[in-house]
Amino acid sequence: MAGQIPVDEAVTARLRLIVKAGEELRGADLLSFVLEHAVTECGGLGGMVHLRGPGGRELLLTTAHGLVRTIAGGWAEIGVGNGTAPALAVTRGLPVWLPARAGEDGTGAVLPAGTGLLAVPLTGADGTVAGALSVLATAEEPGPGCHAALAELAGWTGPRLPDPRESPPEPWRGGGGPEHRIAPDSVSRALWHMSDAFFAVDAQWRITFVNVEAERLLGASHALLGHTLWEAFTRLGVDIAEPGLPARYRRAAEAGVPSGFEVRWPTNQRWYYMRLVPVPDGLAVYAADITETRAREEERAAAERAAAERGARIGELTDALAQALTMREVVTAIADRVLPPFGASGFVVQLIEGSQIQVAGGVGYPQSFLEAIDGSPISDLSAVSEVYHTGAPVFIDSVEEFARRYPTQADRPFSARKAAWAFLPLVVSGRDIGCSVISFAEPRHLTGEERALLNALSGLMAQAIERARLYDMEHTRAKELQRGLLPRTLPAVHAVTTAARYLPASEGVEVGGDWYDVIPLSGARVALVIGDVMGHGLSEAATMGRLRTAVHTLADLEFPPAELLTRLNDLVSDFGDSLYATCLYAVYDPVTATCSYARAGHPPPAVVRPGEPVRFPGHAPDPPLGAARPPFETTEVSLPEGSLLVLYTDGLVESAARDIDRGMEHLARTLTAAASGPGSGPGALHIWRKEARGESASLERLCDDLLAELVPEKQGTADDAALLIARTHAIAPDDIATWPLSPGPVAAGEARDHVREQLLRWELAPLTTTAELLVSELVGNAVRHGKGPVELRLLRGDGLICEVSDGSLTTPRIRHASETDEGGRGLQLVSALSHRWGTRYTAAGKCIWTEQRVP
Repeated sequence: MAGQIPVDEAVTARLRLIVKAGEELRGADLLSFVLEHAVTECGGLGGMVHLRGPGGRELLLTTAHGLVRTIAGGWAEIGVGNGTAPALAVTRGLPVWLPARAGEDGTGAVLPAGTGLLAVPLTGADGTVAGALSVLATAEEPGPGCHAALAELAGWTGPRLPDPRESPPEPWRGGGGPEHRIAPDSVSRALWHMSDAFFAVDAQWRITFVNVEAERLLGASHALLGHTLWEAFTRLGVDIAEPGLPARYRRAAEAGVPSGFEVRWPTNQRWYYMRLVPVPDGLAVYAADITETRAREEERAAAERAAAERGARIGELTDALAQALTMREVVTAIADRVLPPFGASGFVVQLIEGSQIQVAGGVGYPQSFLEAIDGSPISDLSAVSEVYHTGAPVFIDSVEEFARRYPTQADRPFSARKAAWAFLPLVVSGRDIGCSVISFAEPRHLTGEERALLNALSGLMAQAIERARLYDMEHTRAKELQRGLLPRTLPAVHAVTTAARYLPASEGVEVGGDWYDVIPLSGARVALVIGDVMGHGLSEAATMGRLRTAVHTLADLEFPPAELLTRLNDLVSDFGDSLYATCLYAVYDPVTATCSYARAGHPPPAVVRPGEPVRFPGHAPDPPLGAARPPFETTEVSLPEGSLLVLYTDGLVESAARDIDRGMEHLARTLTAAASGPGSGPGALHIWRKEARGESASLERLCDDLLAELVPEKQGTADDAALLIARTHAIAPDDIATWPLSPGPVAAGEARDHVREQLLRWELAPLTTTAELLVSELVGNAVRHGKGPVELRLLRGDGLICEVSDGSLTTPRIRHASETDEGGRGLQLVSALSHRWGTRYTAAGKCIWTEQRVP
C-alpha cells in the first residue's frame, strides 16, 4: 500500500488487519468491504464508490454505504467534468474535500445540509485512475487520520479492481416497495451482515431497515418493518426499563446532528453504544456491543480502586503505627485496620524469646487459648516454628489442612475458634523476631493479590512490633527505677496514719521526678514532704533521689520548714542553672495538733477538718527551688483529731485540658463527696470512720478514689502524679506531763520523783528504772552545762519520750572518755539505754530528748 500521509501505529495495525481480512474478496464484495471500513475509520455518515463507465466520460455509482435511496439516487451517474468531489478526485488524481452544495451539472447530485464529501482516487494496476472512493462527513473537513486511512485503503483497493474495458462496472440501482427505503443491493447486503446492529427509521419513526444484529435487539424484521419504533419499544418493555431512551431519540432527530450514548438493553442486559445519525428523511441508528469493553474497563477501574484502597490502607496503618507506642496500642492499631478489609476475626503476635514462643498480644481469641499457647517451645512442629525457621509466610485455608500439616496441634483450631490462617514472619533488620497471625472464623482462600498485600503489611507490622517491644521493656525498667527511688513502705508513727500513691505518666518512657516521704521527728512529731523535679529522664530521677536524701538529713537536724527549704534551695542551686524543683515540707505536732509548712513553687495542701469544707490554706507559693530567694514563708494550721492533710503534685490536678485552679476545685469536690459518707455518690467513702491504730484501709481506698476521679485510666496523664494523705491523731492531754525544775543539783532528784510517779499513773512501772537514769543524766547536763529555766516533759505514745529543755543553745555531743577521766560518759549511757535520742532547737533554747520502747 502507498500513502503520502503518515499513519499512527494504532491505525496502521488496524488497517493491516482489515487488509488481511479482505485478501480473498473481489468485485462488489471487495468494494462493500472497503467502503464500510473507510466510513468507520473516518467516523463518517456514509460513503460511495464510483468507477469509470464505458468510454470513461461518466462515473457510475457502484457501491453505497449508509445512504438512503433519495440521496444515493442523485449520485448514480455523474460526469467526469461536473465538479463534484468524486469527479475532481478522478481528473486530478488527488484527494478532494467539498462541502455540501447543489451539483453544477444539474444532475441532482446533492448532499444533506451541514455535510461534505471527501473523495480519493482509485488507481488501477496500470496507473490509470479507475474511479473514486468517497466518504460523507460533517461540515468540517476530516482530519489527517481520515485522509491517511482513505489513502491506504484506496491504494490497496485500486490494483484489485477489474479492467473496466473488460468488465464494465455494474451501476447501483435503487428501488423497492413502500416499506423499503434502502435498496437490497450491495449496500444493504453490507449493512445486513455488518457486525454492529443497524436499523433506520423514516420521518414518521417507521422502521425501514433492520439488519441481523438489530433483529437481536428489536425482533424479526418482518414484524418490525412498517411499524413505528415506539411500538417496538413498548413490546420489549424498553419504556419501563429505560424511560429516558425515547426522549434521547427525539432530541437527536430534532438537533439534526449525530449523537451517541451508552445504554443497557433490557432484553439481554448487555451494554451498547448507540450512535444516532440524522438523515434528511429519518434517523439511522448504529448499536455497537460494548459489554466486554465495559467489563474490561470496570475490571481496570476496580483494580485501580483496589490499588488505591491498598495504598490508603497502608498509609492509614503507617500513620496509626507511628502514633502507637505500647504493644497493646500496636496490636489494636493493626487489628482495627487490617482485619476488616480481609474479613478476618483474629490477630495475635507471637515473639521468640530464647527457645520459647511468647504471646505479646492478641485480639479476637479466648484468653484461655492465649494463655495455653504462651511459652510453647520453638522446637515443636508448628506453623510459627516453620515461619520462624524458613522466613516465609504460611497460608492455611481450612481446619483439615491445618490438621494434615500439624497433626500434634490438631485441637488448636477448635479451642481458638478459627478455620483459616495467615502466618506472617516478623523480620527486623534481617533478624526474625517472631510471627504475626491473622485468622478467620470460616475457611478462607486468600488470593495471590491478598497474600502479596499481607506480606507487604507484615514488614510494617514487624517494625512497629519491635519498636513497641523495646518501648515496653524500657518503660517497665523506668517505672521500676522510679518506684525504687520512692519509699517502699511508709513508716508507722503515732501522730498520723498515711497512704500514698505514685502514678507514672502514660506518655513517654522516661521517668519523672515526683516523690513523697514521711519522716518521724522528735517529740512524737512527723514530717510530711512532697516534691516534683521539673522534667523527665534519668537525670531528673537521680536528682529526685538526691533531694529525698537531703531532706532526710536536714529533717534529722530538726530544722523548721522554712529553714529546711532554704538549705535545700542552696543544694538545688549547686546542681546547675537549668534544674528546678518544687517542694512542700510540713511538720505536724500531735501535742499542739498544729501543722506548720513551707512550700517552694508547690501547690498548697488540701486541709479537711471534721465537719468543715475543704480548704487550701496559705499564701501564694514561693518560687521553685533553684530559682527562689529565701526566706520562705511559713504557714501554720490547726489539725484537730481525725483531720486530713492531702499533699499532691501538679500532675494530679493539672492537664492540657484542665488548668490547676479547676483541678484543685475538682479535688475539693471529690474530697467533700468522700467526707459526706456512704451513699452520697460514686466511690463515696466515710473518711471519718474510726479505725484501730495503724490501720489505713480507708485512706488507701480514698487514694484510689481520688486517682480514679481526677485521672481516669482511659484518659491517662501526660505528667507524673504523686499523692500523700495523712490523717492526724492528737496526743490526749492525759498522755502529756510537764514540770518546771528547780535550779541547781536538786533538779535531778525532782525529775526522778516526777518520772516515778507519772509512770506509775500510766502503768509503765517496768520503764521506771531506765527512765530515771536517763532523766537524771539529761537534767544533770542541763544544770551543769546549760542555763535556766530547766523543764521536764513526758509524752506517752508508741514510745515513752523524755524531754529536758533549757535556755542554752549549746549542742551536747558524745565524748569518748579515757579510763582516767572522771566524766564524759553521760551521753554514752543515754545512747546505750534509749531507743533513740537527740537534740532540737526551740524558740527559747534547746531540748534534749530520749525515746524508750513501750512493752
